Amino acid sequence: MTNPEPPSPAPSFFESAVATRRGDDGTTGLLFGGERIAKDDPRTEAYGTIDEAVAALGVARAQLGLKGRIGTLSAGFGELPEILLRLQRELFVAAAELATREDAWERQVEGVSRVSADMVDGLETMLREAEAHIAMPSEFVVPGETTVSAALEVARTVVRRAERRAVTLGTAGLIPGPHLLPYLNRLADLLWVLARAAEQAESRSAPPSRPDRRRSAVTRSTE
Repeated sequence: MTNPEPPSPAPSFFESAVATRRGDDGTTGLLFGGERIAKDDPRTEAYGTIDEAVAALGVARAQLGLKGRIGTLSAGFGELPEILLRLQRELFVAAAELATREDAWERQVEGVSRVSADMVDGLETMLREAEAHIAMPSEFVVPGETTVSAALEVARTVVRRAERRAVTLGTAGLIPGPHLLPYLNRLADLLWVLARAAEQAESRSAPPSRPDRRRSAVTRSTE
């Protein structure tokens, strides 16, 4: 009769600055503390999708870095890398709004942990200025004409998914402020326009969605 094998020693964990191990049970914490929620909670789905949008915009910004500065959209509008970085930072505010428990909503700060009216107004200003400096397509277009515009289109579709998740939360009364949904809606519109601006900055234009339609010529300068 052989002796039984000794029990395996308990695993030793290294001290990690990232891994807290508290989420190993499938739960996560929200801002300002309180009871933890499941990682597949609708709130987690919503702000997690916003996190995806931030990453997708990072891909677009990295593509710009590979290409070098594409150039200004207009004298007063700014350059695409700075615009995308601003949008990434603003999305952190939107995520914070969704990651706050109802009993802590009063602790949110406009423009820091809750989307503000000024943030929506800022998007509308950028949208108006961008539209003034590009030739707008007359029909749906197929993404993929340039690497930057394709990355922006991916970010746009992720923002639309975040918007759908947020609508679900809004129906359940889980959005504290009135500006988050308009912000996500306007942001998706802006990203579509910025994708066209990125194409036209490289003297390109996306093909139309219908193959039997002639591609509309770009008749206005994007400089």
